[in-house]
Amino acid sequence: MSFLSSLNISASGMTAQRLRLDVVSENIANIETTRTEVGTPYRRKLIKLEAKDDFRTAMERAESAGNTGGVRATQILEDETDLKSVYNPTHPDANEEGYVMMPNVDLVQETADAMAATRAYEANVTAFNTVKAMAQKALEIGK
Repeated sequence: MSFLSSLNISASGMTAQRLRLDVVSENIANIETTRTEVGTPYRRKLIKLEAKDDFRTAMERAESAGNTGGVRATQILEDETDLKSVYNPTHPDANEEGYVMMPNVDLVQETADAMAATRAYEANVTAFNTVKAMAQKALEIGK
């Protein structure tokens, strides 16, 4: 596997984790949104990540010095768990009994997801920098 494909793999991981953090940020921003453009409460969004290659395919491509592995986002899905019902008769979106349907966003879950995405991003940066340092050391051999 060439060092450039290693950089591409790390870059794909950084891109995926940045998108994951964008989705978490959107969820947190809409934690109180009771009415979207379609008139329903906001639903938590989830990102679906997929490996670009399985291990066997990656090994076969590595032998031919092709681009290997990495990750890609395939979908951004809506979480279909139940919405929260909160009693607030003064809210403009309250029903006749005084209940408002609130988004299914949990701040604790979103914070944990943001932390996990940040740590995964940092791990990819570390791998990227390690490959870069290896390439620099290899260039110093010729001096």
